[in-house]
Amino acid sequence: MSSPPHIPTRVVLLCGPSGSGKSSLAVRSGLPVLALDDFYKEGDDPSLPRVPGTEATDWDAPGSWDAEAAVAAVAALCRTGRTEVPLYDLASSSRTGSRTLKVGRTPLFVAEGIFAADIVERCRELGLLADALCLRGRPFTTFRRRLLRDLREGRKSPAVLVRRGWRLMRAERGIVARQSALGAHPCAKDEALGRLAAAAAGHRAGGRPRTRVPGATAPAKSQQPQPR
Repeated sequence: MSSPPHIPTRVVLLCGPSGSGKSSLAVRSGLPVLALDDFYKEGDDPSLPRVPGTEATDWDAPGSWDAEAAVAAVAALCRTGRTEVPLYDLASSSRTGSRTLKVGRTPLFVAEGIFAADIVERCRELGLLADALCLRGRPFTTFRRRLLRDLREGRKSPAVLVRRGWRLMRAERGIVARQSALGAHPCAKDEALGRLAAAAAGHRAGGRPRTRVPGATAPAKSQQPQPR
């Protein structure tokens, strides 16, 4: 049987509830970053899901996001070191253009977004996955961080942001459980940084990367949040 083709770069998928700190942690890692939220569907897409009992779009449902295009971008970065990424404006729910993202010859990059867990299995099947992580913390802390960020960036009207924030706070533990079931290891920021460092070290050591199975013992001591 022939050996699988060599893939020079692999991805760490980073998910977690909206406002959990994915973007800031990805930057702290020092690795190239692909923002998966740029693959949201546009606001006039007829396939967009609705918040139950309303006509409002449910932007927190996986159906609001183009998983196929996201996987294609991850695969292109892993195999060629570059890909075209949409420029997405959250306030208008529309794509305003595109840009070329280059990761060069780096052996590892981070792809972060609230739906990253939905492509864990596909990336694993394609041989692209180095690790998959789900950031978790205290729901009220996440609510406050998310609301302040969204108000500052003017993502939607204040009334919409507050309603969405309370709904997500009540659903946060279920969101983490779902993403964990999809293959993302739930952890706090310190443990996530430790696993990112271990994945990067495994690539630098040469040979096949030491892919960690979600749920395996972490290389760094975890500082787990206390239950509320």
